Amino acid sequence: MNTFKLAASVAAGVLVSGVMFAAPASARDLPKKIEKIGLMVQDMSNPFFSAMDKGAQDAAKKIGATLNTQDAQLDLSTQYNQIDAFIQQGVNVIVVSAVDGDGIEPALEKAKAAGIIVIAVDTPAKGADAVVMTDAVQAGEKSCTYLFKEMGGKGEVLLVDGTPIQTIIDRIDGCKTVAKDFPDIKIVGQQASKNDRASGLAVTTDMLTAHPDVTGIFGMNDPSALGATLAVEQAGKSSQIKVTGVDGSPEAVAELKRDGSPFIGTATQNPAEMVRKGIEIAQEIVAGNPPKETTIKIPSELVTRDNVTDYKGW
Repeated sequence: MNTFKLAASVAAGVLVSGVMFAAPASARDLPKKIEKIGLMVQDMSNPFFSAMDKGAQDAAKKIGATLNTQDAQLDLSTQYNQIDAFIQQGVNVIVVSAVDGDGIEPALEKAKAAGIIVIAVDTPAKGADAVVMTDAVQAGEKSCTYLFKEMGGKGEVLLVDGTPIQTIIDRIDGCKTVAKDFPDIKIVGQQASKNDRASGLAVTTDMLTAHPDVTGIFGMNDPSALGATLAVEQAGKSSQIKVTGVDGSPEAVAELKRDGSPFIGTATQNPAEMVRKGIEIAQEIVAGNPPKETTIKIPSELVTRDNVTDYKGW
């Protein structure tokens, strides 16, 4: 344990026999009222995190709090600096979508030692008081079940993976679990994107070169899946390959409505609701009612061309 982490751990909890026990919210000097909220997102260029910001604005306005939203641009050290700044600003609650759920722990312990409530959203973060996230395994299962059925239960599939955070790992695991129920489906390629459209296009183009007979692609989020869709079209294989994603983003909705697109479905997330729920939990903690279950999972729904007009969206 490094010096920084040790100092944060001792301040936030008790160190016994080399094992750190973080103090529960009830044992810390917590704010009497939520007046300042700090929101930390991974990458504001992704519409998913813009929707988080909107949800945070709505929640802050509802309770009369100010909001400061910070973009990490997928950099862990930036999130460390942002937490230090939030501590200096005296925020009462930090809502964080962590770039690295394990690596962020020392900084979160430091924030908690300063009396700040920490709520993780979208992906677990060690040290957080609670986490609100999509049921990511379920999302991967729903998206891939639909994909495999639309492929007729057979064929070669590519997986467009992403950065190694828990929620993305869970989506891929959900897809692979479903694949076991389709013995004639073969996953022939898997490469990690940077969670965006440009890298989704690049890695899919590479995999299609190596595996020209592919008939299905699962993108672990909508930006990567839409990048894969473009790769399919550029390869002239729109009639051969079907693509699904995860998010239920506005861009995915528009793509589902576009005639002739290889993109056929997305399993939803609700980024704005994650943040709203996270701030509600923080209010309950302030009121002395910490959640009995510290991981809250929001169910995922499947959106396809058949039901897209009924989907409310972000």
